[in-house]
Amino acid sequence: MSQQVITLTHPSRSINGTVQLTGSKSESNRALIIQALGKGKVQIENLSQAFDTVTLKEALQLAAQAQSGVTHIDIGPAGTAMRFLTAYLNLIKGNFILTGSERMQQRPIGILVDALKTIGADVHYEAKSGFPPLKIEGGMIQGKDKISIKGNISSQYLSALLLIAASLKKGLTLEIEGELTSRPYVTMTLNMLKEVGIQNEWLNNTIHIPHQETKEATIYVEPDWSAASYWYAIVALSNSGSITLPGLKKNSLQGDIAIVEIMSHFGVASAFEQDGLHLTKISEPSGKTFFDMKECPDLAQTVVVVAAALRRDISLTGLETLKIKETDRILALKTEIAKFGAKLIEDGTTYHIKTDAVVEPTAVSFATYEDHRMAMAFAPLALIFKNINIEEPQVVEKSYPDFWKHLAEHKFIIT
Repeated sequence: MSQQVITLTHPSRSINGTVQLTGSKSESNRALIIQALGKGKVQIENLSQAFDTVTLKEALQLAAQAQSGVTHIDIGPAGTAMRFLTAYLNLIKGNFILTGSERMQQRPIGILVDALKTIGADVHYEAKSGFPPLKIEGGMIQGKDKISIKGNISSQYLSALLLIAASLKKGLTLEIEGELTSRPYVTMTLNMLKEVGIQNEWLNNTIHIPHQETKEATIYVEPDWSAASYWYAIVALSNSGSITLPGLKKNSLQGDIAIVEIMSHFGVASAFEQDGLHLTKISEPSGKTFFDMKECPDLAQTVVVVAAALRRDISLTGLETLKIKETDRILALKTEIAKFGAKLIEDGTTYHIKTDAVVEPTAVSFATYEDHRMAMAFAPLALIFKNINIEEPQVVEKSYPDFWKHLAEHKFIIT
């Protein structure tokens, strides 16, 4: 889907059916690094078709074939790939230039690079200090085996280090300074490592992973809870809605399962059955007004848009990491919800949504800022407003390439 703008309408505003979601991007990207370090012992099933995962898989293949000279790896806008490869490339033979899109070159990587240099990595900045592109000389000889790193920055820095820890000759001890945000993503990493026999000790704010070998294992990637969140939004904004999402489990590794509890306050009931997760529109949303998104920041856009459209004044906290994502997501949300009269007001670390001036525009275009989650968070508004335009719709390929196809299968008219 390469057109610059699409128009969405949903005449019936009623939703019913089944959606088979792609494998989790978060789990898939971790599985690929684990497989690459596993010396042929690890198989993966239900790998995501998301652009980020495809990109990481191709980058790992390119790195594995590195000859003498410099191997250039361009991961485009794939943030997880940038963080994970920054750590991984130090362990294999070769000289690498790791780069990405213009936006990726504006996203900080310094904290991770500093941590890697502490243990002996040979990493240099090719342009601006603290940012990609990076020059990495592989085959690191480990010096120190202990790193301190702040807990309130991207959890992907922590996961990148934990994924390589068992492959380091001395193992790794990671001391987390201050409060840990996005804890479920760190837990996911450790649990996936356990699936291939890599043990850890997590005491208070310290995680220790000794040097150890991967065992033979198959990692099954669960469907993507982030993708599921958009179907929660669709059911919440429908006049009547019922959707089944096969394969999603109550005991998920993914932090975005938090959407189950969050959306119960916006009129969506969840039932885990043998054939998957069943979502149903109910008429009694709660009066809850405060939501802490610290452990699931990727759900923030979905929740903000749903609250604004349903004219629910709520407050959110735990959004610190949103400003360094694919775009400054706080600014993007403020700008786009203002187009139908909603306000996002920053008050220290708390954000208030005010909806007293919300109107129903006859036609409205939403920008996506090269951010897949902006496109998918705003698309469900076609159930509230007569028609909406989404600019640069192809951004969804980053995490959920079948998104528009799935919407069309559920009576969204897309032109």
